[in-house]
Amino acid sequence: MSQALSFPLPSAVGSIDQYIQAVNRIPLLTEREEVDLATRLRDEGDVEAARKLVMSHLRLVVAIARGYLGYGLPHADLIQEGNIGLMKAVKRFDPTRGVRLVSFAMHWIKAEIHEYILKNWRLVKIATTKAQRKLFFNLRGLKQDTGALNRDQVQSIALQLGVKPEEVVEMETRLSGRDIQLEGGSDDDDERFAPIAYLPDPHAEPSEVLEQAQLSRLQDEGLSEALASLDDRSRNIVKRRWLAEGDSATLHELAAEYGVSAERIRQIEAKAMQKMRGLLVAA
Repeated sequence: MSQALSFPLPSAVGSIDQYIQAVNRIPLLTEREEVDLATRLRDEGDVEAARKLVMSHLRLVVAIARGYLGYGLPHADLIQEGNIGLMKAVKRFDPTRGVRLVSFAMHWIKAEIHEYILKNWRLVKIATTKAQRKLFFNLRGLKQDTGALNRDQVQSIALQLGVKPEEVVEMETRLSGRDIQLEGGSDDDDERFAPIAYLPDPHAEPSEVLEQAQLSRLQDEGLSEALASLDDRSRNIVKRRWLAEGDSATLHELAAEYGVSAERIRQIEAKAMQKMRGLLVAA
């Protein structure tokens, strides 16, 4: 049986280069050893067997993660996500299928790395559908240079990937773009030209301002005319109940002032408000 765990754990090293050197020193398992360990894990839930299977394939994760360095994400993070995929593969590996773990695990490792890249490559997720994800991870390799695609190249890539030409163009635009900070930094010049400075204020748009001013004027004029149509008592009740600058008068206070019941004040108020409402609607 291989002594894969006789080496120091890679997690104990201090740098990514030391980690890579450490995992590359871990011996590979023979097919017989791999089957025995996988069988113990499946039948007995042997955690030590699972650890040996994972440890012996850490170099595979490093090799796969190296192929995704062009996306500008930390190599260590790519390896970490790939290791998660490797552990998922080990948990699901069936030694009776006649397939080596290295072949089975590649799908799970790449799937975790892909998901990590899509979530972290941009602030805004750029690939959500299956076709978009396929484009995202294949477009770079199919482009012949770093310049923009011409029409023939777009058609060729679309044909190879089985997608629409306009989808190729859209993904190339997303890939060539970059995140822009909405607000400027601490530098005054940066803040002056930050995107947030160009966002329109809907309340400051000239036509909106004029419309609101005209509406306010019409409402004020209409309210004055509606109040003028009331008798003195009704007008006073409405003003003190609804238009007072300080605390509004209560029904009982007005009732005491006019020598009537609070219910009577409520009826006068309701009738006055109904009349004013009709005048304002007509206006």
